[in-house]
Amino acid sequence: MLGLKLLTDPRWANIAEDNIEEILTDHAWCEQKAATNAISLIMLNSQYEDLVTTLTEIAIEEMEHFKMVHEIIKERGYKLGMQREDDYVSKLYKFMKKDGSRNDAFIDRLLFAAMIEARSCERFRVLSENIKDGELAKFYRDLMISEANHYTTFLKFARKYTERIDVDKRWKEWLDFEGKLIQSYGKKEFVHG
Repeated sequence: MLGLKLLTDPRWANIAEDNIEEILTDHAWCEQKAATNAISLIMLNSQYEDLVTTLTEIAIEEMEHFKMVHEIIKERGYKLGMQREDDYVSKLYKFMKKDGSRNDAFIDRLLFAAMIEARSCERFRVLSENIKDGELAKFYRDLMISEANHYTTFLKFARKYTERIDVDKRWKEWLDFEGKLIQSYGKKEFVHG
């Protein structure tokens, strides 16, 4: 369904589980950044009432996820570590087209968000199916479903509001780029690492 070119090696879940405090901290900050991205899209595109309504709900949901991850961190006696740069997201950001019309940039920003949500969904599936901690496996299964909904929402808005970009063609370019990019990841205790 996601169309990703390269799936995560299930052994990445072992790296994550062996470094659970790190993965939880990274995950919490990923949720915060997703909320911030939704808010930025609202601020830059407030003329689209349905987008504002839906992305407000997503921003709130992402912050609820942040809170849930933070609660798990506290319950387990861990500390929320410092936010780190997400190298994977930074490279995706550089791929995003920033030239052309305002609408072109808007559509690519939606596809950028969809790409991150798709990979997060896939990583949460890997965690839910491969970690031994039953509580976290269920937690990541539930979040996987949420991320899939976000992914499809961003794609839906890109298709709805494009003025001249062939969204399906550009989405294929995103998938091809991400398929090459992700080959360098999956070896560290980061959601996208």
